[in-house]
Amino acid sequence: MNKREFIRAGLAAGTLLPAVANAKTGSTTRPGPALLTITGAIGAGNRGPLDPALDQMMKKQGVKFDKAHTFDFAALAAMPAVAIRPTLEYDSKPHALRGPLLLDVVKAAGARPQDNAKLLLRAVDGYAVAVTVADLKKHRFIVATHLDERPIPLGGLGPLWAVYDADRFPDMAARPLNERFGWCPWGLYHIEVQ
Repeated sequence: MNKREFIRAGLAAGTLLPAVANAKTGSTTRPGPALLTITGAIGAGNRGPLDPALDQMMKKQGVKFDKAHTFDFAALAAMPAVAIRPTLEYDSKPHALRGPLLLDVVKAAGARPQDNAKLLLRAVDGYAVAVTVADLKKHRFIVATHLDERPIPLGGLGPLWAVYDADRFPDMAARPLNERFGWCPWGLYHIEVQ
């Protein structure tokens, strides 16, 4: 069967249109578990308020919200990706990192922060850092989903890592490796748009 016959048969059977629509929107009938939650000055959100009984890690880290926008791995991996190759402090070697621009993810949550606004980036271990939108934009931060072409595992630096290519910025590259990534929480799971 050639391509045209396949499309014609699919349209006649009524099965191709939903598949095409889902492929274009990235929608699935069963999303995976939320890996990233964005709160604060966002759009309508896609989940309700913090549940103190079930959102235990967020509760223990003092996170509060009335609405949020969550992303699973598939949603993040479907966004346009940027590749960077910074020298990492953990082994002093360059590594390939890939993922969507952090500010594109925030915009997908309906946020439109100004350059002087801050985003609070929070990691699973409790580490949190506030970074201005201007700095995130200047340094082209990504939400890394892949390290050396593999999904970043939980228990390593992932599954998500807010990171930038420090080697590309002379002021950062001049610093010792262990001082270049203070803005870069690995195990990123929450962003608060302030």
